[in-house]
Amino acid sequence: MTTVKTQTRETGKQSNLTELRHEGFVPAVVYGYKTDSTTIAVSEIDLLKTLREVGRNGVMKLDVDGKSVNVVLSDYQMDVLKGKFVHADFLAINMSDELDVNVAVHLTGDSAGVREGGVLNQPNRELTVKVKPSEIPDSIDIDVSELAIGETLTVGDVREKINFNVMNEDDFTLASVGAPRSDEELETTADEPAVDESAEVEEVEGETTETKE
Repeated sequence: MTTVKTQTRETGKQSNLTELRHEGFVPAVVYGYKTDSTTIAVSEIDLLKTLREVGRNGVMKLDVDGKSVNVVLSDYQMDVLKGKFVHADFLAINMSDELDVNVAVHLTGDSAGVREGGVLNQPNRELTVKVKPSEIPDSIDIDVSELAIGETLTVGDVREKINFNVMNEDDFTLASVGAPRSDEELETTADEPAVDESAEVEEVEGETTETKE
């Protein structure tokens, strides 16, 4: 298992955080199983390399003051303009205990409704599953081959086909197929000015960063 070295850091000074980021470090915090909440900094290069190796939900080791801690990346903030980490939260875990994790949903198959001209929608792109750390999947495949126009696929429809304990409710929507858009609707959409409503300003430890969800 990959080990990422860390260094402890002081809190409360914005100038210290800015200097850390300029030096290629990501301000972070680690907390959880047998671990006091500790503010740390990790090399961004090492973190990105490790995430490429183990995946977004993969288990990694942090070297915190000489102590090896099994962790998962529980949350993070990114500067979308620069493509860099702003902050990261690491959850220390017990490898024998199950935990709730969000896993990406991958729709597979050629939908019957799409073949008839319908539009496939995926309103929710993650499922929450309870699983041991060593068994966390990179993604969950959901087959939409039989989904027709006007139909909706929910967790209740596929729960028994998923090899994990899904924590979402049965009515949690995974996919739907809408009716084909008319020429008038397409023309109206094309005439509307593009407005990005997803941008928001999020303040992370005193630093204001524009993010997009």
